[in-house]
Amino acid sequence: MYSGQSLRKTAQSPSPQFIQSVEFVHGDKPLLSRNPLFSRTPNLRDGDEASMRNSLRNYFLDTFTTYESLFECLANEQAFYTKPITLRHPLIFYYGHTATFFVNKLLLTRMISERLNHRFESMFAVGVDEMSWDDLNDANYQWPTPAEVKSYRDQVRAMVLDLIDNAPLQLPVDWNNPWWAIIMGIEHERIHLETSSVLIRQHKLEFVNNSPDWQPNRITGIAPENTLVNVSAGQVLLAKDKTDAFYGWDNEYGTHTADVTAFEAAKFLVSNQEFLQFVEAGGYLNSHNWEEEGKGWLSYTKAQHPTFWVKKTNGWYLRLMTEEVPMPWDWPVEVNYHEAKAFCNWKKSETGLAVRLPTEDEWYRLYDVAGLQDVSGNAADANIHLDHGSSSCPVNYFAHGDFFDVVGNVWQWTETPIYPFDGFEVHAIYDDFTTPTFDERHNLIKGGSWISCGNESLRSSRYAFRRHFFQHAGFRYVVSGEIKPVPNSYYETDKLVSEYAEFHYGDEYFGVPNFSKALVDLAVTQLIDKPKRKALDLGCATGRATFELAKHFDSVTGVDFSARFINVGVQLAAGETLRYTLADEGELVSYKSRSLAELDLAEVKEKVEFSQGDACNLKSVFTDYDFIIAANLIDRLYSPAKFLSTIHERLQVGGILMLTSPYTWLAEHTPREDWIGGFKKDGESFTTLDGLHAHLGKHFRLIKGPQEVPFVIRETKRKFQHTLSEVTIWERIR
Repeated sequence: MYSGQSLRKTAQSPSPQFIQSVEFVHGDKPLLSRNPLFSRTPNLRDGDEASMRNSLRNYFLDTFTTYESLFECLANEQAFYTKPITLRHPLIFYYGHTATFFVNKLLLTRMISERLNHRFESMFAVGVDEMSWDDLNDANYQWPTPAEVKSYRDQVRAMVLDLIDNAPLQLPVDWNNPWWAIIMGIEHERIHLETSSVLIRQHKLEFVNNSPDWQPNRITGIAPENTLVNVSAGQVLLAKDKTDAFYGWDNEYGTHTADVTAFEAAKFLVSNQEFLQFVEAGGYLNSHNWEEEGKGWLSYTKAQHPTFWVKKTNGWYLRLMTEEVPMPWDWPVEVNYHEAKAFCNWKKSETGLAVRLPTEDEWYRLYDVAGLQDVSGNAADANIHLDHGSSSCPVNYFAHGDFFDVVGNVWQWTETPIYPFDGFEVHAIYDDFTTPTFDERHNLIKGGSWISCGNESLRSSRYAFRRHFFQHAGFRYVVSGEIKPVPNSYYETDKLVSEYAEFHYGDEYFGVPNFSKALVDLAVTQLIDKPKRKALDLGCATGRATFELAKHFDSVTGVDFSARFINVGVQLAAGETLRYTLADEGELVSYKSRSLAELDLAEVKEKVEFSQGDACNLKSVFTDYDFIIAANLIDRLYSPAKFLSTIHERLQVGGILMLTSPYTWLAEHTPREDWIGGFKKDGESFTTLDGLHAHLGKHFRLIKGPQEVPFVIRETKRKFQHTLSEVTIWERIR
């Protein structure tokens, strides 16, 4: 940990300036172009220590100063405290939020040891997730003045610069490096550069000023007629790992492959002119083209046109960030998902074509066939990264192969709810960046807008918003068939199910091997000369032993009384990734994911099936097995004697039965009178092993055991159950 004592005088970075560019020309009207270009997200694996410090210093200063210049668009102090929309904090929060983020994350990585301002770092810590368009937040805050926040930001600026200049640095700066907090803070502020610009755009005009540093484009013309262009079939491959040279948010890491069938896509983003047809056709007045969720939003808002359109007596105008201008009909329309989806449904009914929004994978195909690359040092050939002014521009300005605006201008809504890739894991210092969005209510937007910069501009970036959310976002439509469902993104939160998921599929603790695997490995030693057609995992819980047995048997059935437990096995057998939360302490949790591939079990999933059942009253179909395992089951049955007296009916003669249990008899599971051991009988101790011999002796002989096998169940980060289970292996003799 580094604790810098000297806080240097606030360093300055030049404010953003725009000059007329002659690099990109549309007729005789060039777009604005920024000079110098807004710094790009740095290569974190390039150069030595000195160059890395210099790169991060410039990246931080450019970001911090540009973010502050955005708030100079506010006309007065009241503008800081009046909410642009009721569902978000006032802008004074966002002015302070990005600075406190640096402090809070640097504390977590131990790069600093003390806070700068306890009050601010609490007040500005947590934003509002616009979880629902009808959930208002009327919390009362005693906000500081803009001058007080500016003074605090100056302190944070000096602190971060002191760290960049003097703190110990070990290269590379990657996921596990404490310096990751610095680059995370910068990229986080770049996200809020965009989201705050949207809030300023939603403010009343009386609260904003036209700033020379944030000048929109003035180019407009006749909107082009949209046409469909063929996109060939192809494969999408995403495989970002922690050695990648560029910063990423947690949802970008892992692997994803998809075969994308051929489809047609609109040559241009949908323009204001094209969307006007939908408005004039009564698109907002007739709800039949809207999805159910969209109907709710439409009913609540009473919207009659896109939110940034302004109807005046002399025609339509468009609200930009700080002004209203006569409608540029050739610019992309900016809408939320519900509006974009309703347009596609209307277009589908009008044309008879299978019109819809693209999926995330289809957007990647567009990117690849257009031959695009990430924004680098030169001015982008796209309206992105603030390279070409502070607004959208005509949809036919930037050509990308056969298409226009595959990236830039406005974000593009997709049909795809965000989901984690295989291998996803949260970052320890920002565990709630993405996981709250894994709810199938946040759809991915792709491509970036004119203000999307840093990580946002990369092909690998993945951002998702609630479907009613407004961003600088529009859409492109495609014509294609049905949409492949995305992998399940649900995180199991039931404490008991999660504990068993970790017990079966998670980490090993204190050097104790995985219990289910250890039992199967032990059983196999007794099955060398035995048939291996069918096996039954009775009381299978979440199913690990079921899969382990399938490595040795032709087919395996897992049976458990709990449908919640079985669902875990069913999910894995379907090829999905298991995701669950684990209690750490109090309300804090950690996030885990496991797949059969990680456990070398993917090849056997076709040989397993799961069914709900009562071990004491099994259906007749559960019979003719060569091997049965009942792990930690008998002391949880309501009638263990009934189970033991009939289990031979499920086995072939010569078949093997494995029983394991810690013999923790409890009246809440088994009535006292139904215990088969663990009490005094005729004045002597009568153990469960005695009871097993008594109930099984007629049909079985003990061939191995008793033998103790340990297991560990994680309850919290610091509390574990360490238990010994007694194992006995029996052969059916008659």
